Amino acid sequence: MIFDINKIKTSSNSFFLIAGPCAIENEEITCQIAQELKDMCLELSIPLVFKASYRKANRTSYGSFTGIGDDKALSILRKIKHDIGLSVTTDIHESHEAEVVAEVADIIQIPAFLCRQTDLLIAAAKTGKVVNVKKGQFMSGYSMIKAAEKIITQGNEKVILTERGNSFGYGDLVVDMRNIAIMQNTGHPVVLDCTHANQRPNQSSGVTEGTAQFIDLLARSGIAAGAEGIFIETHPDPSTALSDGSNMLPLSEIKPLLERLVKIKKALRDV
Repeated sequence: MIFDINKIKTSSNSFFLIAGPCAIENEEITCQIAQELKDMCLELSIPLVFKASYRKANRTSYGSFTGIGDDKALSILRKIKHDIGLSVTTDIHESHEAEVVAEVADIIQIPAFLCRQTDLLIAAAKTGKVVNVKKGQFMSGYSMIKAAEKIITQGNEKVILTERGNSFGYGDLVVDMRNIAIMQNTGHPVVLDCTHANQRPNQSSGVTEGTAQFIDLLARSGIAAGAEGIFIETHPDPSTALSDGSNMLPLSEIKPLLERLVKIKKALRDV
């Protein structure tokens, strides 16, 4: 399936990037990240979709950061879309959010834990927007065809499927690269989430940990395996991020990684 996302055309001949901070913390830092990512991707001719959660509803601990307020966060995403000129995506957790978020977002993201929630998938589908469904940590690539079908039944064939690893014991995830090819058999573009696949969830501290040092490895592996898109969360200083800092790549490391990915994609085209 090939379709346009605000002039971004999904294609097996190139890759696109979904990137941004885990959550919207304030306008200044969110817009800074968006502008720097835009400058990098323009230079490298990589289509970019800016991602930031306007609300964090799936926290391990009750006291974890959940957001700055829905209206304020969505207004920042709207500013990035119109003033900086980027396509944007954010996640929803309940059906009633779909229409409100669709007024801003070009892609509606369905979190991995909620990928089987029929009412949520249908609500997202009915907006007519692109729907990016993250594969649950508890699901195989084969089972994601059913998630895609729920969206298609509503007359919306604009589906992206995202691999983000499978649970490996209680405190780690592992990526089966076969899932990229398996989900591509559905005919929909497949993205590899190099951030959340490096999470170490369910820690006794109540804070999800991660191994961000492997983001580069997973990104390179994902492009080599044929993923149409790469998903990376980033922050100028992950150690100060209000959400999932241990899983994010420093913003200064994004461009060198993208340069490596472009070289890998070119090598694959030349094979």
